[in-house]
Amino acid sequence: MIKIKQATTGNTHVNISKTSIQLALLAAPLALSASFSFAATHNNPLKLEDVFSLEYASELDITNNGDEVYFVRNYMDIQSDKKLGNIWKVDKNKVMTPVTNGLYSDFSPTLSPDETKLAYISTASGTAQIHIKWLKSGQTGQMTHLSASPSSLSWSPDGKMLAFSQFVKGTPKSPVSLPGKPEGAKWADSAIFIDDLFYRADGAGYIPPGNSQIFVISADGGTPRQLTQGEFDHGGKISWSHDSKAVVFSANLRPDSDLELTDDNVYRVEVNSGQMLQLTDRIGPDNNPVVSPDGKLIAYLGYDEKYTNYENTQLYVMDANGGVSRSLTTDFDRSVGSIKWANNSKGVYISYDDKGETYVAYQPLQGNRKVVAEKVGGLAFGRPYSGGEFDVAKDGTVAFTYSDPQRPADVAIQKGDQPSVLTQLNDDALGHKDIATIKALNLKSSFDDLPIQAWVVYPPGFEQGKKQGKRYPLILEIHGGPVANYGPHFSTEIQLMAAQGYVVVYANPRGSDSYGKEFAQTIDKNYPSQDYDDLMSTVDAVIAQGSIDEKNLFVTGGSGGGTLTAWIVGHTERFAAAVVAKPVINWYSFVLTSDFYPFFYKNWFGKKPWEAQDLYMKHSPISYVGNVTTPTMLLTGESDHRTPISETEQYYQALKLQGVESAMVRIPGASHGIYTRPSNLMAKVGYIMWWFDKYRSNKSDTTDGQAQE
Repeated sequence: MIKIKQATTGNTHVNISKTSIQLALLAAPLALSASFSFAATHNNPLKLEDVFSLEYASELDITNNGDEVYFVRNYMDIQSDKKLGNIWKVDKNKVMTPVTNGLYSDFSPTLSPDETKLAYISTASGTAQIHIKWLKSGQTGQMTHLSASPSSLSWSPDGKMLAFSQFVKGTPKSPVSLPGKPEGAKWADSAIFIDDLFYRADGAGYIPPGNSQIFVISADGGTPRQLTQGEFDHGGKISWSHDSKAVVFSANLRPDSDLELTDDNVYRVEVNSGQMLQLTDRIGPDNNPVVSPDGKLIAYLGYDEKYTNYENTQLYVMDANGGVSRSLTTDFDRSVGSIKWANNSKGVYISYDDKGETYVAYQPLQGNRKVVAEKVGGLAFGRPYSGGEFDVAKDGTVAFTYSDPQRPADVAIQKGDQPSVLTQLNDDALGHKDIATIKALNLKSSFDDLPIQAWVVYPPGFEQGKKQGKRYPLILEIHGGPVANYGPHFSTEIQLMAAQGYVVVYANPRGSDSYGKEFAQTIDKNYPSQDYDDLMSTVDAVIAQGSIDEKNLFVTGGSGGGTLTAWIVGHTERFAAAVVAKPVINWYSFVLTSDFYPFFYKNWFGKKPWEAQDLYMKHSPISYVGNVTTPTMLLTGESDHRTPISETEQYYQALKLQGVESAMVRIPGASHGIYTRPSNLMAKVGYIMWWFDKYRSNKSDTTDGQAQE
């Protein structure tokens, strides 16, 4: 994850990242229910309302001896329609103990160096505040009364202080004051004046004046003290110097930081004096700094900005006071995700994605890296994206979120060859359910024989070849990004689709990451393009296995996947229906309405829209709307600032003018991720399946197993 910018509004802290660039109405024309309108081929399928039964683990903190793991146990509250979470502890014997309780969110658990206290953030008071729990006595205290949500909690090595980031409001710009307002008069709200280049962000909306700053507070409570100043965002991961006298962090302090969004550097600020020292200096992101346990080195992540759609994020180390820096992963054709120093300061643990799966490896300062944990992930929840979290004990025991294709994330530990899965958070919710099975599929693109990896999800009760004439409808589901990747991970959306008797296939076409830099850069200044051929080849490969009804092929995807879905229906008529979710339809208008427009034009096109209109329109699905005959539904959050709903409206109106059967679903209050509330996930899947069922012929095929001629 490459941090682009942080924005805070009210009590909600929003992290915006390069991978997040990857990209409900609850009343329906037909009643939406978990059973839909045709019978499934199994007895106890997953239903829409089961979304509220699911849980997953995240934000792990393992004890020094590797015997216990603190984690956030996330759950969906059906009454408030919110994702909440409390902190739990599980030991190596699989005994679980609650640490916090309540119908609110507790997160960011962080053990003190001596492990006698646990700092965390909680909304128990109504706003997000820092709390500390004394683990021996069980006493808990609220340590802050902040006006905005804190983040990036970090203990000083001596255990006396905590550092954190918080948004600090600036002064609103108002160059015009209206005269003559009588006392008690009710005039319209004041006009909002904006002259900042970066003024809104997906998930945060219109950003109030101000910046993220770093603070410190005594572990005994008191008033937080602000360390950083200025009209720049300071933050990300915060790490302390060995002597507890300074903190290290990343920031973009360029005067034109909004135009060069990725140009973070690593800085050190003295706690007592506030004196700041710049430790790195290059064009490109340098972030996530971590000081080694012996205090001599700093590890961090970064790459040279070359204004492409993708560069491998490398692991660097340098002296604690800056100076000579070197990459430990120049030979590694993958991006490093997260880092954690070994206790002896002789190496760094890293996470990375490879071919749709996430791994943890140990990278020594000298020598070859070694994989120490596999099957990391399970956090995406909605769709089968890779990525997970890990922590490492002093003895080398790795704690990580465990990815099971049929379960959301559990907690696992590993020291040696075999992992030990410590939790079974969803056995009660899913153990009695008929869950779809997932199998890998390797194929070659019809365009150039490029190897493509995909996964086929078979509905419960699938009987390939066992009953002559049986045919299943097929859904092609496309990931966003476009530089991202799917893998063999649990996906609520995919499982709900398969539960209705559909075979679902998803793939990593060219442009996906986790297959190396060259594979990802194949679509640089060239998206969409031959990724279309990769996806059509994926559908052909599933059909070649048999049991697919070629008259009932369907396609959907979100964000970059929505863009590709719109591209597909403009280039083929083979699909019976399509659902285009939160898409880019017109690159020209997208760049001029999206939140991170400076990044998009520089890294994705290289020229401003009016400088390369032909290039922009060549890759815009709107240019091919005249070819569309496929019934197409569009679905987008009304508060989406990443792929604004105006993109959806353009395509909807164009389809209507073209006479194509079409519909638009607007999800109130939802940003780009859509899942502002669990019911939004239900609505998204419900509408997709309703639309596909509406255009599915021979609906009895998967009910009685007999194809109708």
